[in-house]
Amino acid sequence: MKKHQISNLLFISVVFYIIQVGCVPPLFAQKINAKKLATLKKELILEIDKEQKKSQEMVDMVFSFGELGFQEEETSRYLTGILKENGFSIEQGISGVPTAWLARWGNGKPVIAIGSDIDCIPKASQKPGVAFHAPLVEGAPGHGEGHNSGVPLNITAALALKKIMEREHISGTLVLWPGVAEEQLGTKAYYVRDGYFKDIDACIFTHVANNLGVSYGDSGGNGMISVKFNFEGEAAHSGGAPWRGKSALDAVELMNAGWNYHREHMEPTQRSHYVITDGGDQPNVVPSKASVWYYFREKTYPKIMQMYEDGIRIAEGAAKMTNTKMTYEVLGSAWPGHFNQAIAETMYKNIQAVGLPTWSAQDQQLAKAIQKELQVKEEGMNVELSKLGIPNANPSLMGGGSDDIADIAWNVPTVVLRYPSNIPGLPGHHWANAIAMATPIAHKGVIAGAKVEALTLLDMLVDPQIIKDAWTYFNEVQTKEIKYTPLVSEKDKPATFLNKKIMEEFRPLMKKYYYDPSKYGTYLEQLGISYPTVR
Repeated sequence: MKKHQISNLLFISVVFYIIQVGCVPPLFAQKINAKKLATLKKELILEIDKEQKKSQEMVDMVFSFGELGFQEEETSRYLTGILKENGFSIEQGISGVPTAWLARWGNGKPVIAIGSDIDCIPKASQKPGVAFHAPLVEGAPGHGEGHNSGVPLNITAALALKKIMEREHISGTLVLWPGVAEEQLGTKAYYVRDGYFKDIDACIFTHVANNLGVSYGDSGGNGMISVKFNFEGEAAHSGGAPWRGKSALDAVELMNAGWNYHREHMEPTQRSHYVITDGGDQPNVVPSKASVWYYFREKTYPKIMQMYEDGIRIAEGAAKMTNTKMTYEVLGSAWPGHFNQAIAETMYKNIQAVGLPTWSAQDQQLAKAIQKELQVKEEGMNVELSKLGIPNANPSLMGGGSDDIADIAWNVPTVVLRYPSNIPGLPGHHWANAIAMATPIAHKGVIAGAKVEALTLLDMLVDPQIIKDAWTYFNEVQTKEIKYTPLVSEKDKPATFLNKKIMEEFRPLMKKYYYDPSKYGTYLEQLGISYPTVR
């Protein structure tokens, strides 16, 4: 074939690609030099500033839904609707979870996943902007963790970046996804198991905090396995013929007693806790069925599995003592966290460039009022950036919470961007942590986080060395000696039944408080709340 024929064929191919796909193919992507990149970053920041109103609406809307894990129906419908309107293709129901989804846009490499959680906390209903306990619906769930803000942040960043990518013909694929039922550690290990991250080059996760920050290495938290132990005995009249019964509740109580004695002989890094989910129906009937739900947390996979096996052994002993039958089921899991140095260092430069929001006098008044209410240091909102988090020199002394983003981080280079949408000094998993989450504090923190995320994504799209270095760290440091082994098996399934009854009870009462942005500028306005409301 002659040279001019090859050129003509190439031209026709490019034209056909543009007609079919709607953009220039990756081969023809524009090179971005340092000066051009700086200009694009300034444009990105301005673009995100233009989207403050839409961002606020998303944050407030998801806050008003207040849905527990596995039941985030309104939340997922709303967020995927926005993404679909903006050209993302949506894959619903991933890993057999009705409220889980993947939203894709773009073409070619790199493929970057962008995630955040969407579930809320039981009994955390709270009026936003009110610095004392004031439930919207007494006993109802609410966003006492702040998970209403993360996916809105990601959407804000992604849509701003999408405009730049289209105009500049920048290759890359953005994959947005939600952490469903994070409070139950309920889905991310299944996403990994089922192959949804096998084509991902890197992952940025976002989580609400009270400062802008990012860390790499050992996160300091524990891994975890969530297990429910079910006992079955025989019912009998508790007063008339108790000797004819076999109490499943006795088995639960004996298991708990055995586990609590066992704690003395466990390492200080362990965390274990339980709730009795079924203790019988009424006192005059010997309980034929009873269940107890345990979280077993530790620093390494072998230690987590040892706790799991100890739990099974003690449960078997309780069943033998009560002549009952015992079964158990895994409801969730998470590996100990470890995050990527190359991406974290890139992100921290953007954190320094963006800086913390400017907090108003009203923001500081609200923060100090709830800090005073809870009798903690009245420091207000943070005004100094946190430092880049580095690995702890003595990880054996650590221990604490768990997050199943770690399962993804052990399969794909990952970082967690913490953004300042909540108030320092609060207990977490608490109604007080919902106070800021539909106020200017949350809105400003989301915009700051969206800027950091969008700038970091742009860096990763135009500089292949970042992702190359990320995989070098992943292969030669993070996974050099430790290899990921799933805590869930092929036969385990996501516990999609969890929280169903609670949401069926409270959703009808909560619906009248859903945010209507067509009538009200903010959720505070809709609720008639003066910002801030303090004692």
